[in-house]
Amino acid sequence: MPAASWIVKAMAAALVLLAVLLSPAAGQHDYGDALRKSILFFEGQRSGKLPPDQRLRWRGDSGLHDGAAAGVDLTGGYYDAGDNVKFGFPMAFTTTLMSWGLIDFGRSFGAHKEEARRAVRWATDYLLKTTARPNTVYVQVGDAARDHACWERPEDMDTPRTVYKVDPSHPGSDVAAETAAALAAASIVFRNADPAYSKRLLDRAVKVFEFADRHRGPYSSSLHAAVCPCYCDFSGYQDELLWGAAWLHRASRRREYREYIKRNEVVLGASDAINEFGWDNKHAGINVLISKEVLMGKDEYFQSFRVNADNFMCSLLPGISNHPQIQYSPGGLLFKVGGSNMQHVTSLSFLLLAYSNYLSHAGGRVQCGGASASPAQLRRVAKRQVDYILGDNPLRMSYMVGYGSRFPRRIHHRGSSIPSVAAHPARIGCKAGAAYYASPAPNPNLLVGAVVGGPTDNSDAFPDARAVFQQSEPTTYINAPLMGLLAYFSAHPNPAEWADEHMD
Repeated sequence: MPAASWIVKAMAAALVLLAVLLSPAAGQHDYGDALRKSILFFEGQRSGKLPPDQRLRWRGDSGLHDGAAAGVDLTGGYYDAGDNVKFGFPMAFTTTLMSWGLIDFGRSFGAHKEEARRAVRWATDYLLKTTARPNTVYVQVGDAARDHACWERPEDMDTPRTVYKVDPSHPGSDVAAETAAALAAASIVFRNADPAYSKRLLDRAVKVFEFADRHRGPYSSSLHAAVCPCYCDFSGYQDELLWGAAWLHRASRRREYREYIKRNEVVLGASDAINEFGWDNKHAGINVLISKEVLMGKDEYFQSFRVNADNFMCSLLPGISNHPQIQYSPGGLLFKVGGSNMQHVTSLSFLLLAYSNYLSHAGGRVQCGGASASPAQLRRVAKRQVDYILGDNPLRMSYMVGYGSRFPRRIHHRGSSIPSVAAHPARIGCKAGAAYYASPAPNPNLLVGAVVGGPTDNSDAFPDARAVFQQSEPTTYINAPLMGLLAYFSAHPNPAEWADEHMD
């Protein structure tokens, strides 16, 4: 390409990006209120014996005998979405992302910090139970096929609570390494608040990672019928091994994990599928997390991770990105082809924000060919996504239940859509709940703070229908990264105060 043409293209891309980033928001949001509600959502997903301070009172105790058939206590933890199964892979990722938000933006949580820590602890208490036996990780409670054939409250569920595990004979490096990452990240969260608990989490993380690395293999092969199609690992287990090592390095500062990453960077494909980040694929997260070491001047060896992270950021910037899998709707929503789009929106926006902070501390910028972007510009892209979720969109509706005057009323969620035990004490069986599933009426119980899958294409459309689960179902891993985003913007709501917005 001739030099003049290349320069014109770069300048045009820069102008498009600048226009998108500087477009005015439809209104000011109460990010603190949204943060409080995003944390409250997790109380609606609790399994086990609920505590006296449970705030979503329409929920009751459930899964009180989980694990008993296998001779283990697997009570507690979270239901992943609108069903009544406890899937270990997304639960561990949820825990890692909640913890990352608290680690990087803990001060911004303000009065909600302890609530957020309690949400993390509800998960880690369960993950400690799942890893109590050496060389074993219990990765799922509940028969997904049988559960999904029913529409019933978790308090009433009578489907099989089958227990699934990975062990040396049935490896699951992906789910085990993600569990190690979750425990390691959470150990940082509790380092000052509860040192003894923090040490217990880190010690367990070390053992679980050793198991994941020594007995390699994808859990989708070992437990295919149980975990697929819901949470098959399509990206392989290699990314989770690097991800787990990265979190253990950050939590322990032990040289052995740095050497592990160095030794396995190419073998485990650190630069593969860099456009992805979610419960299945950790590649973008790995590169952003490790880049902090480079930007803080602590480890120049990992410069390649910073290059990967920069390239990833460029792929997300409107006007610069030409990545076929990352697009923006006319209303400004980042979307990737597939279901439950908000999981991509919140996870990728979190990485934008985290990386922008690392760059700010280092005085750095993202280089995108002939253009560059400042840390504040990355924050603006992330904030635009958060504002879209909260109501700055063509439909002028919030995609968070209970936030704003207009939000989804018919979410794909069993407990929310069926009358509570207090309102309807008699049991509602497996098939009896179908009437509530098919009802056009709004859900009787507000799952406050739940963020649904939202628009799934470039139409910015949303049907608010229970049956369209890709758009109407909330998940824990949509909310987990959103907590950190909302905390930051509640403390720093004004972009004009961030930094110079000049773009080269």
